[in-house]
Amino acid sequence: MRLRHIKGAREFLEANNEFVITDITNFDIFNVWSSSQPIHLEVGCGKGKFIIDMAKTFKDINFIAVEKYDSVLLRAVEKYLDLEDKPLNLRFILADFNDLAQKIAQHSINTLYLNFSDPWPKARQAKRRLTSPIFLNLYKNILTKDGYIIQKTDNVDLFNYSLLQYELAGFKIISKTYDLHSTNIFNITTEYEDKWSIKGPICYAKVRL
Repeated sequence: MRLRHIKGAREFLEANNEFVITDITNFDIFNVWSSSQPIHLEVGCGKGKFIIDMAKTFKDINFIAVEKYDSVLLRAVEKYLDLEDKPLNLRFILADFNDLAQKIAQHSINTLYLNFSDPWPKARQAKRRLTSPIFLNLYKNILTKDGYIIQKTDNVDLFNYSLLQYELAGFKIISKTYDLHSTNIFNITTEYEDKWSIKGPICYAKVRL
């Protein structure tokens, strides 16, 4: 699906720099959050429903939403701005995660969320999957010593690939299911999940270093 570019998206995000970061040149996560609360980060926040609802639910956690497309992040920020009671424990970052990961302090992130990432189904695309060894090494560098990755996907092939890669990379699988919505696991949904879960089950995994 082609992403529709929204004219003026970047300028809109830059104008809301109180809670949106568009330049990561001098990024320092400890300048973003001066409090000692744990930090959770979503890689590819899309239109923002999940991360906003998480921030509203867990006020004792600081949340970071990363999205590389300005036209997509615009929708998340608009959703945030529409809130009457905005959670102050949330920041949005416009960046490619590959670039941002080089700026994040070692062992500073408690939990990473991978929600419905692109499956990159062709074998030659495997290195682009967010659970490929390349990315898992990035996560191991920025996660705390007991940090978690929580993944949701509707793509069973990607899920099976991810489970194998977690084990090969030394992560411990804490819980997994091929049908999240049939369990009692705590779950805040994404926009995609609300739309597509009626067509099939959602896979879920929680892993730890």
